[in-house]
Amino acid sequence: MNLSVVVPTLNGRDQLADGLDALSAHAPAAEVIVVNGPSADGTTGMVRDREDVDVLVEISDRSVNVARNAGIEVATGEAVALVDYDNRIGPDWIEGVEAGLEHADVVTGPVARPLRAGQTADSAERRRIAGRNVTYFAGGNVVFRAGVLEDLDGFDEYLETGGSRDAAHRLAGLDHEVRWESDLSVERDPDASPAADGGRPDRDWGWKYRALAYRLAKNYGFRPTVIRRVAAHALGDSTSVARDVVRGAATPTGWVANGRDVLLGTATGFSDGMVARARDRTPTRNPYGLSTRADRAVAKYDRRKDDETDEDGGDDETDGGSGDDGTASQPP
Repeated sequence: MNLSVVVPTLNGRDQLADGLDALSAHAPAAEVIVVNGPSADGTTGMVRDREDVDVLVEISDRSVNVARNAGIEVATGEAVALVDYDNRIGPDWIEGVEAGLEHADVVTGPVARPLRAGQTADSAERRRIAGRNVTYFAGGNVVFRAGVLEDLDGFDEYLETGGSRDAAHRLAGLDHEVRWESDLSVERDPDASPAADGGRPDRDWGWKYRALAYRLAKNYGFRPTVIRRVAAHALGDSTSVARDVVRGAATPTGWVANGRDVLLGTATGFSDGMVARARDRTPTRNPYGLSTRADRAVAKYDRRKDDETDEDGGDDETDGGSGDDGTASQPP
């Protein structure tokens, strides 16, 4: 099996270097593609100096979903993995890939997070929504068969957070199984800060609820089930912040401002989600997907072309020029 590994990154040079070292040690035969957002920490030079990175794609957008699509676009493997720059694969990771893909088209596994008294890891998360069985996956530790990514048309670039959650809903709608493999394990860098899928803090209330309402409305329409789910999340978050106010960890003014952001984000998300649903009525449900644009890359350095040129006896060539993200707990 030919495997491509796409690693989106943004201002995480040292963590990225550790992640690439783990890939080189435990998946030496994989095609490695780094997609670098507009980094300002010397990421470009570090990656170009490494011989274990096959392609470096530079983009100007800070969105993780744009970065994912830019990497998928140049991947040549029969299977394509997405691994966050601050995740390090384990020694059994490749075995998890092979075992999982024997039974399903998409495989995900635990992301271990270091704690003071050890570490914690994710477990499989499944929900039934509007008659659809949805299995969520870690956006920074997942492997797809290439054909599945074609069916999905990549990730929805409207979303600045929650892109993997949206893809999980669409996979269920397309009847693609997501399999959980414990061997497909990665360890999150201990210095990595908690972030939502897309690099935004989980308490960016406006975008959290905009993304939640958007993906539910886009995938299921404006139905009572969707409204109840958004309302339940809003009530839970409101109660949590209210407790912070009582403890003195938050202010009443901040609580009111958060409520305003939730309402505005939800309204915008519902509106944009219904527009997106009308724009793409197919099961793919991705009007802002991989096929909708071809201008993501500012520059591309492709070592595969260098190798082909060397075999032909010519000079080395590159595509020229000079730019990451993460995941955490998300609602449906």
